[in-house]
Amino acid sequence: MASLTINSKLRMNSGYEIPVLGYGVYQTPADVCEAVVSHAFKTGYRHVDSAAAYRNEAPCGAAIAKSGIPREQIFFTSKIPPKKLGYENTKAQVDTTLKVTGLEYIDLMLIHAPYGGREARKGAWKALVEAQEAGKIRSLGVSNYGVQHLDEMEVYMKELEEERGKGKAGVISINQLELHPWLARSDVDQWCSKRGIILEAYCPIVRGQRLEEKALQPLTTKYGKTAAQVLLRWSLQKGFVPLPKSVTPSRIDENADVFDFELTEEEMKSLETTDYAPCAWDPTKASLEE
Repeated sequence: MASLTINSKLRMNSGYEIPVLGYGVYQTPADVCEAVVSHAFKTGYRHVDSAAAYRNEAPCGAAIAKSGIPREQIFFTSKIPPKKLGYENTKAQVDTTLKVTGLEYIDLMLIHAPYGGREARKGAWKALVEAQEAGKIRSLGVSNYGVQHLDEMEVYMKELEEERGKGKAGVISINQLELHPWLARSDVDQWCSKRGIILEAYCPIVRGQRLEEKALQPLTTKYGKTAAQVLLRWSLQKGFVPLPKSVTPSRIDENADVFDFELTEEEMKSLETTDYAPCAWDPTKASLEE
């Protein structure tokens, strides 16, 4: 595979590029968020993953403004709250996110989870497509979508094309899910790969719960890396975009130090499992009626 660096990017279906490593701010308190995002920028990250539900969009925006880094070099993601989907709510949330962050555009806006029912999901997507056309958002995607939700998306994107005209239903660039060797989601991976949709991996180091796994130990010894770094490298080599989170500066640095080694094909296979073991919530299993 091509040599990766912290500056490497993947091209999305939207035509825009996304940095291969993101810095996640889930559960990061608002009063420390600006400082830790600023530290991440100094470490070399150029990709910040937030959400309206995290209540820390504003300090992320402040860190971006004060960074001295040209805006176009920073990739900022937010998400429409899980249980507040629908056309009007989504339109309002896009404007709120722009206002609180002080940004002129959002690089990526995701539907946070497939809740609220079919009409709410369809309405949310329509609002996002319109916001993209207005220049408020550059790329669109979903989060925590299982195959049944993705299949449904294709149906109502066709309906939107019939309603709005060919090529006016938007494109899915990203699906963000919990992903790691104990939750590799091959069904979702295959569905998205066929359509050029990039998977983003949250909980890529399994919230630290699997760092003593036997399969990781020979790799940490061989490469002189931590188990967390090996897991992040696995994610990168799978073609995922991992989103490690930490408020500890040394850990933020450690999580970015994953570009000076490469797992072999055999080592990647040694980490494969058929487990289905989420460490977080799992909306991918939600019914279409939820």
